[in-house]
Amino acid sequence: MLLFKDVADVFFKLEQISGRLEMTDILAELFKKVQSGEIDKLIYLMQGILAPPYKGIDLGLGEKFAIEAISSSSGHDKKEIEKNYKKTGDLGITAEEFLSKKKQQSLLSVEMDVTYVYNSFVKIALSSGQGSQDLKIKYLAELLNNSDPTEAKFIIRFVTGMLRLGIGDPTILDAISVSSKGDKSLREELERAYNVCADLGLVAKIFYEDPNKIQKFRVKPFKPLMPALAERLSTPKEIIEKIGECGVELKFDGFRLQCHKDGEIVELYSRKLEKLTHMFPDVVDAVKKLKPKQIIFEGEALAYDSRNHKYFSFQETMHRRRKHGIEKASKELPLNLFCFDILYLDGIDLTYESYKSRREKLESVFPSNILKLSESFIVKSSDELDKIFKQSIDEGLEGIMAKDLSAVYTAGKRKFAWIKLKRSYGKSMDTIDAVVVGYYLGKGSRTDFKFGGLLVAVQNTDGRKLQTIAKVGSGFSEDEMKNLRKILNKIVIKNAAKDLEYRIEPPDFWVKPKYVVEVAFDDITSSSVHTCGIRENRGYALRFPRLLNLRKDKGINEITTVSEIEILYEKQG
Repeated sequence: MLLFKDVADVFFKLEQISGRLEMTDILAELFKKVQSGEIDKLIYLMQGILAPPYKGIDLGLGEKFAIEAISSSSGHDKKEIEKNYKKTGDLGITAEEFLSKKKQQSLLSVEMDVTYVYNSFVKIALSSGQGSQDLKIKYLAELLNNSDPTEAKFIIRFVTGMLRLGIGDPTILDAISVSSKGDKSLREELERAYNVCADLGLVAKIFYEDPNKIQKFRVKPFKPLMPALAERLSTPKEIIEKIGECGVELKFDGFRLQCHKDGEIVELYSRKLEKLTHMFPDVVDAVKKLKPKQIIFEGEALAYDSRNHKYFSFQETMHRRRKHGIEKASKELPLNLFCFDILYLDGIDLTYESYKSRREKLESVFPSNILKLSESFIVKSSDELDKIFKQSIDEGLEGIMAKDLSAVYTAGKRKFAWIKLKRSYGKSMDTIDAVVVGYYLGKGSRTDFKFGGLLVAVQNTDGRKLQTIAKVGSGFSEDEMKNLRKILNKIVIKNAAKDLEYRIEPPDFWVKPKYVVEVAFDDITSSSVHTCGIRENRGYALRFPRLLNLRKDKGINEITTVSEIEILYEKQG
């Protein structure tokens, strides 16, 4: 039985260091003490979740409720707690302070292990109906009553989504391997299992029960896969030089859906692996009618304007992703789903098969009603590829995706198995996807909006650090400024994210890296204030950056990498 006190002590140690090797060793020692019935719960707590995103289990607690619970447990007035929180900027530290000076001690307290804490959080999350808010506060207060100050700090940080341990999934995977073998030799097979089920807790639990089962891990319906990611090259010539003869598909500007079917049951998942089934009854009906009993496939969804016989823009298509008015939206914005890959078919995991083989199986199933088959061409030369690329641009599409004919499906990885070639916007303007790490207050004409711009970052090459690349101050409408201020205000943090490298003067507010934005720019320049690809005190920065879209459909693992920025920089000559 692993006591939560021991976990909190490890969390405290992790806060004090930034070296990944040291973090791995600390976690590995902790994992050696864990039993198979606890490991999944411990992993979820470290990730700051109760379950994978597709299960939709949310605590439903914010700062207001956390303050109520701290007040109830410590005996101190809410206003006193709020005042202290404004000073610390960290509700976890505030909880630690007030729990260390309780006005009265609990008559009965329970020594909490990991399972007890995790189950208490689940109980909070599942509380619903009339009086559920008071019940959630009561359950959280009970947890705090049983906590010492350090435990209280991390419980409150978990509740408010501000755990900030600085450990990512790669570090956890390394630590599991080190705890078992003394080195990272098992990392690859553990990561493969994780990428095809998106449930690190499940992978760890199975590994602890029987390590040999990880090697036999296979794709299953209703366990969504991490989406394969594409690299970027600048010209058709570079693509042919890299992968030779390849399959080429037109690149639509819609949103990606992963569709799972087993008999009459159908589930749809976003590229961030959130369950979206209820939003798209038209797609669900179409998938149910497919002949295969079991299937997992991917497609790009676009809303179709039947009156004018054309596809709506990405912004208009995204109106289909809604919680309310679904029936009306499905009539006004009917979807077509362009199916581009198949991952599982009637009990067979296809991810180990080549793209060419998967494409043949895809063509045997589609098209079917609104489930279209994405156009695909086999090309051998850069001239052929360039012709298809120009055709794509003429048709108003985003560009093309070139795919290595022999490549397996690389779930969760960015490899040259897929290579994207996107259109240019004007003479040299291009776009990247970046994550928002901070924002600035408005000045001059923007003072009334209390919003002046964003600080954005990209991933360094190994995906373990974020590096700033631009301060984006244009491209916003008045409504967008208000909306961005509203959503970013909910994720403000006192200090920069632990995995962010920056040199620029800090923004007015740091935020938890969560929201992905598409940013247009004219070109890339050398910079002394941004850390993207930094060497000899100079990094890369975007020239004339402006916001195009807030990409709520994309996760932080899909943002542009430093290696892509370097390719674009070289393209400029």
